[in-house]
Amino acid sequence: MTNPTSLFKTKSIYASGMGNPISLRLSAGQIGMISGESGSGKSQFLKALADLIEHQGETFVLDNQAWLDQRKILPAHWRKKVMYFSAETAWWLDKISAHFNEPLSDETLSAIGLERRLFEQNPDQLSSGEKQRFALLRGLAYQPTVLLLDEITANLDPKTEQQVEQLIQDYVQQHQACALWISHDPQQQTRLASSALHWQFSATAEGDA
Repeated sequence: MTNPTSLFKTKSIYASGMGNPISLRLSAGQIGMISGESGSGKSQFLKALADLIEHQGETFVLDNQAWLDQRKILPAHWRKKVMYFSAETAWWLDKISAHFNEPLSDETLSAIGLERRLFEQNPDQLSSGEKQRFALLRGLAYQPTVLLLDEITANLDPKTEQQVEQLIQDYVQQHQACALWISHDPQQQTRLASSALHWQFSATAEGDA
């Protein structure tokens, strides 16, 4: 726990469905890619990091030059720092805009292919891809330090997929954040992985990274 260049680190994280415990480190500005066969525990790993499921091990995030320990922080507070995003989204109010504290700019919307009119519509009227992108913007508004991205471009066309990739890359650089991204697309993995940060999960075993 003394590496000053690290922003996020895990030690022997293990949850049901994973192979072996995982240890890793990420620095500000880095994006790490995760791939592997179905059932190898990729999503379980990210959910454990966000403290969404029961797990073993230690996870730390740097905040104002001090390490925050997941085990000593209320889950709701931790999840705003270390945020999990997935292709499945949840909406509980009548309009998309009601889920945001502040309106989104036209520039922000157009950057990922969203039209202004969609912001005032009922979530049920939107496609799964549109809801995915709004959910991403909703989460980023909290300015998390660590983004845990679980196949967030799975329902998007190639153009929109790359718009979302650019949004994440810009966010990570501008906010000195980092990200772990699950993807089954080899080209996406190559485009996004920072300095060959790529973890391959298997259904039987996985070691430290």
